[in-house]
Amino acid sequence: MRAISCKQLENRTPMYVYDEYDQRIIEDRVKQFRDQTRRYLAGELSEEEFRPLRLQNGLYIQRFAPMLRVAVPYGQLTSRQTRMLAKIARDYDKGYAHISTRQNVQYNWPALEDIPDILAELATVQMHAIQTSGNCLRNVTTDQFAGVAADEVIDPRPWCEIVRQWTTFHPEFAYLPRKFKIAINGSSSDRAAIEVHDIGLEPVYNAAGELGFRVLVGGGLGRTPVVGAFINEFLPWQDLLSYLDAILRVYNRYGRRDNKYKARIKILVKALTPEVFAEKVAAEMVHLRGGSTTLTEAEVQRVAKHFVDPDYKALDNLDFSELEQQHPGFARWRTRNVLAHKKPGYVAVTLSLKPTGVAPGDLTDKQLDAVADLAERYSFGQLRTSHEQNIILADVEQSQLHALWLELRENGFATPNIGLLTDIICCPGGDFCSLANAKSIPIAESIQRRFDDLDYLFDIGELDLNISGCMNACGHHHVGHIGILGVDKKGEEFYQVSLGGSASRDASLGKILGPSFAQDDMPDVIEKLIDVYVEKRTEDERFIDTYQRIGIDPFKERVYAANH
Repeated sequence: MRAISCKQLENRTPMYVYDEYDQRIIEDRVKQFRDQTRRYLAGELSEEEFRPLRLQNGLYIQRFAPMLRVAVPYGQLTSRQTRMLAKIARDYDKGYAHISTRQNVQYNWPALEDIPDILAELATVQMHAIQTSGNCLRNVTTDQFAGVAADEVIDPRPWCEIVRQWTTFHPEFAYLPRKFKIAINGSSSDRAAIEVHDIGLEPVYNAAGELGFRVLVGGGLGRTPVVGAFINEFLPWQDLLSYLDAILRVYNRYGRRDNKYKARIKILVKALTPEVFAEKVAAEMVHLRGGSTTLTEAEVQRVAKHFVDPDYKALDNLDFSELEQQHPGFARWRTRNVLAHKKPGYVAVTLSLKPTGVAPGDLTDKQLDAVADLAERYSFGQLRTSHEQNIILADVEQSQLHALWLELRENGFATPNIGLLTDIICCPGGDFCSLANAKSIPIAESIQRRFDDLDYLFDIGELDLNISGCMNACGHHHVGHIGILGVDKKGEEFYQVSLGGSASRDASLGKILGPSFAQDDMPDVIEKLIDVYVEKRTEDERFIDTYQRIGIDPFKERVYAANH
């Protein structure tokens, strides 16, 4: 079998579309869960019996109400699907939705008895909530600029879809020791954070020009954060599913089930060592290689045909210098929120969901409808969600960029802060989550208000600030350049700060600064950290660069000298 070339994978449609078989499965699942919910509400199923059933359909019981997590495979949505998300927010929730760090959409206030109706409405637009929770293979994620990024090696979306189809309803992996997450990166830059996933995949070409994957295993955050290890530097693409199968078999066989805190694959890989784990995977491959999970060129092309380029025009890149002189706000926004596109005359635009005073990642039903309209007018009816909790229009003509900016300003999406300190990744925290030790959203807002001066924000430059309300690390605090973790101290909410984390290539975990801080102290603490950076940086150094050069001590001395 000959290797698939990059050119062959360039024939892509915007996104995967269900066939009749897919649609029937989803509709049958809705009917099944409707009956399960009816039986639970009638007292025919106990809470213990209902729990795994609801988790398999994305339903959590949070602090004040159920939370429904809707799957958005590798972050791709159509305008029609987005309008349905708006309708659900309006009809069944409190008029808003939340973008999660796994590129999914969450509703915080649905009534339990309404969940089957919500799932039925989602099914009409080829959406569901299957495997968004529970000890199973979760949503496969990737770069939010997949298919359009100028630095892309291959479009990862067909491979994400192949993995998604393989993982959905896979009976062997429906009851794993713990939840399991896979990310695929297709670019020279890692915008998918593959090194902190249970499995991370990255395409490579060997000396013969054949396509394969580097495979990483055992990354993850949470109570025991770990940067994963690459256990295979070149896996032929034909063996991708077989190798994933082998990894999951080893995990299912040897993973801890007696202690949920030690049940993640990262604990197993560390206990065995990556080398021994790789040997066990290789032993499984003896039985799997060449079997039914071996990918064929025909199967890859079947999926890849759904990801062809939209009908791009033949355009030239534009010079915005004159327009930017007339509109400094537009210039600022274009600098932060617009990314170069692989096609001349086009750009990818990130809609910021991080204006000051709004919970990071939240948008209203009206905003969802507005996003759908914008996607249809400016980006072929397609949009994406990012793990940074923003929205992307991936295919905007440069000639329409100024008009789009004006509309984004009207709808609250034009904050020019992408990649800056106020573009905060933040979990729902104690305002919603029953697991949280502390609130996250008020901390994010207080920091945004302290750094609301755009001139100063731009001067500080690129900085990832991530906030989690508990050790489950849904806000990815371990890999923030500055990470904040909510902790409980004798019934009071305090916040632990870490520095030096990164989720990009050569990922690193943050180092704890020292004793935790009270909520009211947090804006001052962050300001002192920024002051040290501004004083110590050299030209063109980002916060993370300065930290890596000077270490943690100067930051620690400044913060604690002022507090003790």
